[in-house]
Amino acid sequence: MVGQGMQYALAGVVIGLVAALFGLSVMSSFLFEVAPTDPLTFAVVSVLLLGAALLACYIPARRATTVDPMSALRQE
Repeated sequence: MVGQGMQYALAGVVIGLVAALFGLSVMSSFLFEVAPTDPLTFAVVSVLLLGAALLACYIPARRATTVDPMSALRQE
């Protein structure tokens, strides 16, 4: 579950980075004291988003591992 969720998150980050690179001309008027192509900003935001996605995938998966499979099947 975590791996599949992280694949979606990574795909989203890659699509977002490509979209951000294409939208640099529009966004450059909104940025103050930061270059539009600042690699540190792109890297930090990407790592933060992937970290949030990892927690969002890991916490429910960890909780699901504590459930007894037979009791879960009986309730369905």
